[in-house]
Amino acid sequence: MINEYKFEDGPELRDLFITVDDPESHITAIETFITYRVVTKTSRGEFDSSEYEVRRRYQDFLWLKSKLEEAHPTLIIPPLPEKFIMKGMVERFSDEFIETRRKALHKFLNRIADHPTLTFNEDFKIFLTAQAWELSSHKKQGPGLLSRMGQTVRAVASSVRGAVKNRPEMFTEMNNYMETFSQKINLLDKIAHRIYKEERDYFNEMKEYGPIHTLWSASEEDIADSLKGIASCIDRCCKATEKRMAGLSENLLPILHEYVLYSEILMGVLKRRDQIQGELDSKVDALANKKTEKDLFSEEIGKLEDKVERANNALKADWDRWKQNMQWDMRSTFTNVAENNLRYYEECLATWESFLASQTVDLHVDEDSEDRP
Repeated sequence: MINEYKFEDGPELRDLFITVDDPESHITAIETFITYRVVTKTSRGEFDSSEYEVRRRYQDFLWLKSKLEEAHPTLIIPPLPEKFIMKGMVERFSDEFIETRRKALHKFLNRIADHPTLTFNEDFKIFLTAQAWELSSHKKQGPGLLSRMGQTVRAVASSVRGAVKNRPEMFTEMNNYMETFSQKINLLDKIAHRIYKEERDYFNEMKEYGPIHTLWSASEEDIADSLKGIASCIDRCCKATEKRMAGLSENLLPILHEYVLYSEILMGVLKRRDQIQGELDSKVDALANKKTEKDLFSEEIGKLEDKVERANNALKADWDRWKQNMQWDMRSTFTNVAENNLRYYEECLATWESFLASQTVDLHVDEDSEDRP
């Protein structure tokens, strides 16, 4: 559904379709890893073909995300699922884990494809089209160690300078919003996982609870039918609980955790915007204290002002898009949970009401037989 949902003002035909499927396990002497098939269909002129099929492993997705962050530091890059999973949820490389990751990787690529800027990124195109050896060769052409060290030093220097003096009010409000959002979504994520665990424990108890009534019925002839009826009701409610658990694990938990990751990403984007602003502020301060080289400083300040303006505009547009997307995701997710809960309770209620009705009929039959002379 997310592929079909557009936030632009007018209707727009999609020209890039991506599917992630067919996971394969690879075992070597050094490591075990999973690759996924990535199938791309497109009508864009910049692609040499209309269809591509490549295999990618998790590390390749990580590389793409880092390249997008490097090229677009103030855009909101969609999150990837973590490399390691929460202890006690699913085993690594189990079918459930692989399928959950496949869905997340599929969503990651399609969110990029639907983004008005990221979708035209050259590294994204290479990720979708290059064979494994070509991608490996392209990865080696990345920025060198000294360049990465320089970026790190600038980031650290910016953070040391402290709070940004001239941050526009809009970005202060964004920071405040994200702090609150992060607290709430992290709390929701923890509670949802706790609910799922409790539901799973309840389900396991229910699976043992029903058969006990069946075994008991063998030694209680007078109430055998009632005991078997209870066992049947418990079995049906157990199946309904299993479906409810599937709804939680497939719909609620992934969305909540995705937005936990989004909150971390957005806080990082806001910090990078502040770093650009801080660089401009420091140059302006330096110019005020300099009596010479004013022309050189003025030129640098002009370039930095343009850089800040581009960063601000990019983040503002992405912020609005992200909030719309988040609100739609949350609305549809919570609606889905409500509908699943309603179906679950209706199914269990109908099961037990049917059992009670049968017992009432049996009681009347027994009373009638006792009243006869």
